[in-house]
Amino acid sequence: MQSFESQITVSQDDLDNLNHVNNVRYVQWVQDVAEKHWNENATPQMLSDYFWILLKHNIEYKNPAVLGDEILLKTYIKESGGVTCVRMVEIFNKNSNKLLAVSETKWCLVSQKNMRPSRITDEIRLLFS
Repeated sequence: MQSFESQITVSQDDLDNLNHVNNVRYVQWVQDVAEKHWNENATPQMLSDYFWILLKHNIEYKNPAVLGDEILLKTYIKESGGVTCVRMVEIFNKNSNKLLAVSETKWCLVSQKNMRPSRITDEIRLLFS
């Protein structure tokens, strides 16, 4: 399976009142890395024909991140079939390689034309396998 990586540095805006990265921020990072993965791999035609909507989100927090930490996000498609796929995101402290969180999300491919679920084509499936 093809994986995709993205890096960020924790900023003050990412922190909660305990000076750890806020749980909501992890959710945002999961969404952001999924979007980047799609946008960097899909063809212009795919981008104009389809978009993804989130159906289900599960995240398990393992370790905290703090101001200045360099974060590595790794994502890949675990499975796909019909109109949905399951995407994994692993969030690491880049310097220590410590796992901070793991997310499993279920996404549905939607047609831009009729705003209805659309079967994942072989062409799209091959982009992420």
